[in-house]
Amino acid sequence: MGILDSVLGLLPHIKKPERPLSFKDKLKWTALIMGLYFLMFSTPAYGVNLSTLKEPVLQLINIIFAARTGTLITVGIGPIVLSSIVLQLIQGTGILKIDMTDPQQKGRFQGVQKLAAICIAVVESLIFTLTGYVPIASPSYFGVVVAQLAISAVIVIFLDEMMVKYGLTSGINLFIAGGVAYSIIAGTVDILIPSAATALVTGGSAALPNAILAFGPLFFAIIVMLVSIYAYDMKVELPLAFSQFRGIGGRLPIPFLYVSVLPVILATSLIVSLGVWFSFLAGVGGAWAGAAHFIAFYQPSTSSTGATTNQLSGGLLYLVSPNFPLPYAAPYGIGSYSQYFNYFFTSSSRLYMPWGGFALVPEWAHVITYTLMLVVLCIIFGKFWVEMTGQNPKSVSEQLQEVGWQIPGFRRDPRVMEGMLNKYIPTITVLGSIFVALLAAFATLTGAIGSGMGVLLTVGIMYMLYQQLERDKMLQGIPALDNVLS
Repeated sequence: MGILDSVLGLLPHIKKPERPLSFKDKLKWTALIMGLYFLMFSTPAYGVNLSTLKEPVLQLINIIFAARTGTLITVGIGPIVLSSIVLQLIQGTGILKIDMTDPQQKGRFQGVQKLAAICIAVVESLIFTLTGYVPIASPSYFGVVVAQLAISAVIVIFLDEMMVKYGLTSGINLFIAGGVAYSIIAGTVDILIPSAATALVTGGSAALPNAILAFGPLFFAIIVMLVSIYAYDMKVELPLAFSQFRGIGGRLPIPFLYVSVLPVILATSLIVSLGVWFSFLAGVGGAWAGAAHFIAFYQPSTSSTGATTNQLSGGLLYLVSPNFPLPYAAPYGIGSYSQYFNYFFTSSSRLYMPWGGFALVPEWAHVITYTLMLVVLCIIFGKFWVEMTGQNPKSVSEQLQEVGWQIPGFRRDPRVMEGMLNKYIPTITVLGSIFVALLAAFATLTGAIGSGMGVLLTVGIMYMLYQQLERDKMLQGIPALDNVLS
């Protein structure tokens, strides 16, 4: 631990404010940090050939990672999210045991996570450039592009840390919400409105229906938004009584989305990242070609500008990925939804066998496999997140007991409180994780503007921000509750 602490001590860190910040101060810091983020978001990386980027293919990746491929923010929050996933997996297996209530161990854990994120940022910058995910204008720009992406990714890591300590909420949340807002506005202005205008100009009896149909992606995005808002309002409330003062009671809300959208962020980040990381298999040949194609099969795909890139189109990784035919039969336009959904029932992908040959897998099987994998991963990450953040029944009951709350009609015993919470929290965690997974899959399959999943994430993020603001307001009157809510 001595060597690790020495290494972590060399890492730069953002100091906490010397005094509690007011809401106005937090708002100013949030605006400043978001301004820096959008400055990087809109600045192209020097040496990148932007004309060869395949934006429809990259849209989901960009939204999940709060990135914009080809700019300084290309890597986005990927390193932060992936380092969190890796450490969760290690901690979940019992290899790493961290007591998050111990400030020293918690600080060491956060330092390791930051170090891992920086390392991942450098590795991802190399992978993105080597695999052609970020096309460079010429080989001479390779080092320059890698350096820009890596440095910018490290800056994002520290912007997130600054947002946590000085802003309204975590940087990850607001970066995702900002990217989604940009995507919805840009998609509506650049794609949907021109499509509707074209339908009206062409005239005919179907002009008006086609113009309305052109806004189908926005319609699905609104559906996802409304369903998400309704789900966030669902909760179970447990009655509580304050042991030290008779007659004073309250309720402990256990929301249906107990872990919010964090499981789907982590699950989708992992799936999408695997698709990028394994793109090096596209160049594998010889004796290993069969095994490489069995894992992930990439086909050359030509963009409208004539540039050729590798597109994941088969293999095990394709079956669990959200790589659906949006780039080829996208429901962005007049009447193309029938063509898009027909693709799922008439087309198939190739699953290459390591021993030779291939099997045709229908696209509807791809839909089912992807959805099931997303559900399983969301349940796993949902459970891990509850344990890691101290939201499990045992931790919550201990925190409530410390403050003085108890279940009315029962003696003041942590085991009573834990038993009551055990009836709800584990079940709600699983059900909430399944719900966000299915809603995210629906949003992806329908091609909702902003990816649909982005809308789901944004609604969740705004709801968490609202809860954070309500909590800050409540803590001003009852500071002791900070032990329960933190």
